[in-house]
Amino acid sequence: MEPNFWENKSNAEKVLKDKKIFEDLVQSYKTSLKQFDEIIDLYNLALEENNQTILKESESNIFDLYKNIKKHEIKCFLSNEADSLDAYLEIHAGAGGTESQDWAEMLRRMYMKWASSKNFKCQLISEHKGDEAGIKSSTIKIDGNYIYGFLKSESGIHRLVRISPFDSGARRHTSFASVWVYPVVDESIKVEILEKDLRVDTFRSSGAGGQHVNTTDSAVRITHTPSKIVVQCQNDRSQHKNKETCMNMLKARLYEHEIKKKEQQLKTSEELKSDIGWGHQIRSYVLHPYRMVKDNRTNFESSSPDKVLNGEIDEFLESSLYKLND
Repeated sequence: MEPNFWENKSNAEKVLKDKKIFEDLVQSYKTSLKQFDEIIDLYNLALEENNQTILKESESNIFDLYKNIKKHEIKCFLSNEADSLDAYLEIHAGAGGTESQDWAEMLRRMYMKWASSKNFKCQLISEHKGDEAGIKSSTIKIDGNYIYGFLKSESGIHRLVRISPFDSGARRHTSFASVWVYPVVDESIKVEILEKDLRVDTFRSSGAGGQHVNTTDSAVRITHTPSKIVVQCQNDRSQHKNKETCMNMLKARLYEHEIKKKEQQLKTSEELKSDIGWGHQIRSYVLHPYRMVKDNRTNFESSSPDKVLNGEIDEFLESSLYKLND
C-alpha cells in the first residue's frame, strides 16, 4: 500500500470497495469448488450403496450450487467503467392522468423494495405527487455495490395492463411510465460543467420529499442549456445542500449522456423518451385478463406479477445482463 494512500479519502474508499468485491468473487469460487467436490464425493458414495435418499439430496444440492454460481457469474459481467457506481433512478408517468401516475408510484415502490431486500441504501431525492393519486415523477438514489451495473438495463418504458381501481365501470386500462437510470459519478470521473451553461431556479418544496421539507424556497432546479437536461432536488431544507445534490445529479446525467453517445445508443434513448407509450415498452406487466410479466428484449417471463411488483426483479436483471453479454 502506498504511503499516502489514505490522504485521498474518496479514492481510498473506492479502492477498498473494489478490493472487497474481488475478494468476495475469489472466495465464492473457492467455496463453490469445495462444495462441488463434497457433493460429488457424497453422490459417488450414495451410488455405490444405492442410497436413493442421498442421491436425490445430492442432485438438489448440485442445483442449489448452480444457482449460487450463476449469481456470482453475473458480477463478472459488470466490468464497464460505471458499473460499480451507485445510481440515480428517475420515474415519469406517461399520458393517462391518474392511471399512469398510480403506475409510476407502483414502479417506484418496486425498486425501493428491491433495494431494501438487498440492504442497499435508498434515498428519495425529489418527487411530485399526482393530482388525485400516485406520482407524476420521482427521483431516488440507491447506494450499494454495482448498482448502476445491475439497474442500467431498466431504462425504458414499462407498461401495465389491469382492471383500473379508479374506473367505476371496472374496465381494463393500459398505463405507461418511463424509468431512466444514471450512474452517480465519483471524483475519479471528470465531467466539465461551465457556469454559463446553467440556469438555476429555486422554488418552494411541496409533496413528499423527506422530513425536512418546508415552505421556504429551498428546492432547487438546474437546467443545463446545451444538453437541455433538467435536474431538481427538494430533499433538504438547505438550499445549498439541494443545489449540491442537483450538481451531482447533473454530473451523472451528463456522464451517462456521453456513455450513450459512445455506445451509439443515445438516438434510440431520446426517441423512447419522446413518446412514453405504445411500441416502445421494454417490459409488460399484465394483471388482467391473465397474470404475467414479460421482458420484450429477453423474452424472460414471470407468472407471479405480485412478487415482481414487490421487488423480486433479480431474474429480470440477470437475464438482461446475459443478453447484453451474448
